[in-house]
Amino acid sequence: MVQVTKIICNGNTTAHLYGSHIKTIIMALNFNQYATEGNTFLKEYTKEMNLGNDRDKAGRILASILHSLRDVISTEESLQFIAQLPMFLKAVYVNGWTLRNKKKLKIKHMPEFIDLVRKHDGPSAINDFEYSDEVAEQYIDTTFIILRKYISLGEMEDIRDGLPKDLKSMIYSNIMF
Repeated sequence: MVQVTKIICNGNTTAHLYGSHIKTIIMALNFNQYATEGNTFLKEYTKEMNLGNDRDKAGRILASILHSLRDVISTEESLQFIAQLPMFLKAVYVNGWTLRNKKKLKIKHMPEFIDLVRKHDGPSAINDFEYSDEVAEQYIDTTFIILRKYISLGEMEDIRDGLPKDLKSMIYSNIMF
């Protein structure tokens, strides 16, 4: 006699197991759920960043910080990092990412990292960062505090350990949250 096991996830049948073999897999991607979670996150992120209700600005800042981080850490570290992110943040992180011939940028100091963040933000950077390195650094710090809710302490330490000395502070000062 063959034992049939039905796996149910979120009320949907995802697989039928026949003995030790998977017969069918129905993987429901719930894009509405991802959109809802993303919108909730962006609303909270906008509030934490003290940006009023300007979610567009918050989204640009978040994306530019994540893309800048992606440019200064290794591909392997990026993959470990995004493995821990919820789907809506994974999408932001990988948007526009090309792995061909990817080399880490040699960014060694915070002003260079801030310039990279502004570069990723494009023409909106003038408005988004108010011509102020202090504002940009505050946004970076706040973003890493918020990301700590999703990323393990060990992964944050791994990222920090791979950064140049002057950039470690953007993660080190926020790692314990």
